[in-house]
Formats: sequence, C-alpha cells, structure tokens
Amino acid sequence: MKADFTSLPFKPADILLPQGCDYDKWSVVACDQYTSQPEYWQRVEERVGRAPSALRLILPESSLDGPQVEMDIMDINATMARYVREGRFKTLPGAMIYVERTLFDGRVRRGLVGMADLTGYDYEPGSDALIRATEGVVMSRIPPRVAVRKNASIELPHAMLLCDDPQRTVIEPLGGQTGGMELLYDFELMEQGGHIKGWLLTQAQREQVAGALSALADPAAFNARYGTQDRPVMLFAVGDGNHSLATAKECYERQRRLVPPERRDSIPARYALCELVNLHDDSLEFEPIHRVVFHTDPAALLDALARRWPGARGGTQGDGPALRYVRAQDEGTLALPDGAARLPVGALQSFLDDYLMDHPGRVDYIHGEDVAREFAARPGNIAFLLPPLDKRELFPSVIRDGALPRKTFSMGEAHDKRFYLEARKIRE
Repeated sequence: MKADFTSLPFKPADILLPQGCDYDKWSVVACDQYTSQPEYWQRVEERVGRAPSALRLILPESSLDGPQVEMDIMDINATMARYVREGRFKTLPGAMIYVERTLFDGRVRRGLVGMADLTGYDYEPGSDALIRATEGVVMSRIPPRVAVRKNASIELPHAMLLCDDPQRTVIEPLGGQTGGMELLYDFELMEQGGHIKGWLLTQAQREQVAGALSALADPAAFNARYGTQDRPVMLFAVGDGNHSLATAKECYERQRRLVPPERRDSIPARYALCELVNLHDDSLEFEPIHRVVFHTDPAALLDALARRWPGARGGTQGDGPALRYVRAQDEGTLALPDGAARLPVGALQSFLDDYLMDHPGRVDYIHGEDVAREFAARPGNIAFLLPPLDKRELFPSVIRDGALPRKTFSMGEAHDKRFYLEARKIRE
C-alpha cells in the first residue's frame, strides 16, 4: 500500500510561487527580525523600490506600534488581492518543495515546504498535540498579528517546524534525488541571506516522505526513542515562528465558527504553510537570544534583580543559573541560588516581566552578541547575554516539561532566518 499523508499533520499544499518578477527583490527576511534596527528595513525598502515584493505583503514587527499601522494593514491586504488579480502567482497543486539554503557562512540547511494541519497543533502549556510550541506564547502578542492575517487572502510563511530524525530518513534522502526534480528557483538572497534553491517533489518522492514521517510518528518507536511509556507522540516542534503559527491557529478557530459544521474541515485556514527542517541538520545551530532593556536605570534594575533571589551574588560561582550583563560602564555576572530556575533565560524573563510592569524600560530580543553589546554601550540601556541551548535537549525538554520560556533560542543568526518566498491562499 502506498504511504500517504492522511494521518499526518504535515501535507502537500497548493503552493503559490511569484512569477514575472526578480526573486532577489521579492524575497525578504522574516518580519520579526531586526526589530530594533530600523535601518535594516530602510535598506530593504530602498533595494526593493517599486518592484513587486513580499515586502508589500508583510508588516515588519518594528512597525507594529507605528502611527499608521491600521492603514499599513489595509494596504497589505489590498496588495495581496491585487497581486492575485494580476496573476502575480503561479499555482503548484498538491506540491512539496525541497529547499537547500546556503547560509552566509557557507553551510547548507535542507528543508521541505508543505503545510501544517492546525488541528494537530496546540500552543497551550501541557499540550499533547503532534505539533507543539517550543516556547511560551505571549497572548498579548497575538491580537496585532491577527489584525494582519484575519482579512488576508494569502499567507507567506516564515514558520519552521523541526523533526527529531537522527537517522536522516525524511529530508536528507531528497538531496540525492534532485536530478529527477523540477528546479523551481535558484538565486541570491539579500542582506547576507545567502543563496537558496528549491525543487518540486515528484509523486514518488512525496510518498517516500509520507512513509518516513509515518515511521517517526509510530507510538512505539516514539516512546522507545525518548525512554518514555505511553506518552502521546510529539512529531514536530515549532523551531521558528511560534507566534505566527499561534496566530494562524487563532484565525482558523475564528473562521470555523462562522461556517457550517460540514465545511469546517475543508476551509483553507485550517492549514498553514511552513518549512520542515531536521533538528540534526549539520547547519542547524541554536543561538541564544539576548535581552536588551532600553531607557531604564541599569543600576536599579540590577539591584532589583539581586533582591529577587536572596543569596544571589556577583561572580560566576553559584548553585543556580548565572546571568551575564553588559552596560555602558562595565559588565559582570550575577550568580543566582539553586532553585531560581532551570535555565538562566527562565529566571531572567520572569524577573523582567514583573519589573517592567512598574518601572521604566522596554525589552527587546536581540540576535547576536555584538549587536546586544552595541546597544548596551548607550546610556540607559543594559544587555543580558544568554548561553545557547543544546539542541539535542529540545525534544526531551518539551516532552517532559512543556514549552520553554519564550525566546529561549534562535535557529541561527538573524540573516539565517527564513525568507518569504512561497505563498498559499487562506481564503476561499
């Protein structure tokens, strides 16, 4: 019997690819990057100019609090409709795309573009869904994203799912089969994004992927892999785009309440386009996401942080997590006592959430130590430099303890993030 995707939460999709445009101007990085570096988005704006671009179909998070945000969202939705009306896209029905992304440092990240079934995804703490969030979802961050998506006719994905496939059975075999595939795109990405190539899977290759995923999803094999007993299968973890996928789920739940029960399973919003990547891909490294607090009193913040946990002291020696900080005049480490938190990011994030409710300051999440240090050098700012997470611990940690603290890790540097390219209709 041929393997298929019937019982799997990741499936082929009717994928839209732009046509009649320069891909190197069309494709831009994920909207949640460079939020404190508006000069990045200004350079992208200047490079794109008046050319057709995914830039016109997304709202960079740096603009979410802008004075014209409602007008910006209306413009995005209108541009989506215009691009569809003008035939800006060609449709690849029932498709999956094998992707090779050569990163700026020369490493190659391999992925597979398809759609996630949102009925198999849950971001709530303690979820036992096939697709689980890897970080806590901040509910206050969902409404502005819903505002962008709720009236959108198409989606452009930057969410990346991870599978724990140490034997490399799902994605890697496709790398040796590209000679029998149709090459769909092959171009340089802007702003140190590297190079990207994509091929269309054949029917036989889609069946091959379905068989490999079905083997990973086998309950007995799953529990043997993690040394558990009768645990519900976690097939995918959300590597990037936790809040984007949560937004897609919320929009789906809203739409399904507005249609007759017999139509709820078939509405396009039930699915979200994304890229699947193997956790064990050699190019995939988990980078820490640092915290920078802007426009605050760094000395008062550090004093409050030390008082939060009796027994905290300066230096690197301690029974609990250690927090490295950098400010304009110095840098140092605050060692927390045992029991403060399992991970340094957990201790820091819980403190900042409480502290900034009653004190001046704004926190941002920064990729790259150099950038965090640059911000920390300015008066009124303080940066906390966090250690990387061992990627081998991701699946066992989420299975055992649930989602990690938000913004615990990043899959590479900001310029390694997924660039918008493919699209999919999400409204009938």
